[in-house]
Amino acid sequence: MSKSLADYIRHARSQIREIDCDTLEDWLRSRDDVLVVDVRESGAFLEGHLPEAIHVPRGFLEALADPDYGHCHPVLATARDRTVVLYCDSGTRSALAAVTLREMGFTEVYNLSGGINVWDAEDKPVVS
Repeated sequence: MSKSLADYIRHARSQIREIDCDTLEDWLRSRDDVLVVDVRESGAFLEGHLPEAIHVPRGFLEALADPDYGHCHPVLATARDRTVVLYCDSGTRSALAAVTLREMGFTEVYNLSGGINVWDAEDKPVVS
């Protein structure tokens, strides 16, 4: 039996931890070990992103997170022991990305539930 996108997302969400916008906002105010990663495409990132977020498009995640890859992202590739929070528009691509990072050895990975859509709807700060 073939799998649908919904099947992949349901499976991913069963394996990851999600946090809400208020929790992330609190962490950003009170902790210095949180790395926020925007996995959307470049155009979306440039239109607006969460404060302090780095941009790592989902399509390049595995390469950019691998310290052995010659063109890795210098912050993400060295963040295996940091708290990493991923987000996209709605929280689906970032859920899949969270599974990938966990499989790559990242120890504390979270998905922002509802993504930037909910963040924006809750009137949280966005950088453009």
